[in-house]
Amino acid sequence: MAVWLIQVAGPTHVARHACLAGPGDSMRRQPGEGSAMKVLLVDDHQLFREGMALLLQPLADPLQVLGAGSAEAALELLAAHPDVDLVVMDLGMPGMGGLSGMALMRVRHPAVPLVALSSVDDKPTVLQALDAGAMGFVPKSASAGVMLAALRLILSNGIYLPPSVFLAAEPAAAGFQAPGPRHPEQLGLTPRQADVLYLILQGKPAKLIERELGLSAGTVKAHTSAVLRALNVTTRTQAVVAAGRLQLRFSAPAAATPASG
Repeated sequence: MAVWLIQVAGPTHVARHACLAGPGDSMRRQPGEGSAMKVLLVDDHQLFREGMALLLQPLADPLQVLGAGSAEAALELLAAHPDVDLVVMDLGMPGMGGLSGMALMRVRHPAVPLVALSSVDDKPTVLQALDAGAMGFVPKSASAGVMLAALRLILSNGIYLPPSVFLAAEPAAAGFQAPGPRHPEQLGLTPRQADVLYLILQGKPAKLIERELGLSAGTVKAHTSAVLRALNVTTRTQAVVAAGRLQLRFSAPAAATPASG
């Protein structure tokens, strides 16, 4: 079974990032497979959207880029285009705003990966975006190469975090200073608990985890409590940071067996 690596983002190496990917994930189309990949850009500046649309062309061929000037408009577009593969949203917009828009998108469209963009990339802002359901955070000051690499990672079921997240340890996760990559079983997790952690780190809600793994709601809740306890954290955001420091290696989740635990 293939093994995949979580790595911590580094300030000068785009290839070093918090990464989760596995061949068992089939919900997202990959570039060049089937119909055109659809990316929804959400920013209240049309010039920025047009520039981003050009920047994103290397992501896939063919690529269809949809644009929205507000979170409200983005939600309407998502309802009309349920096959959108990726949403890239600015956090600093008038109206509903990016964080509230992301939180609502996560509820209505839990399988669509969300990426936060912002000119502010301090640690609290990044963590707020993760709490809202983002699968990644890319500063607007990032280079074109970093932007494309981050989006490719997220489209491959990864999580991209900028270096600012790792400049100071979260109190709940400060004890983790792993010398090298580790496996979930080294934390005392069972294989099924590792599968649940794998999906939690991808931002998937409990109901989607239940469906993908064929587990009951009670079992997922119990496994979630166990993995958070093993990482010494209390939220998904803290889990992402802790897993990044631990450089956890995951095997692809086992096939779902209904009503299993």
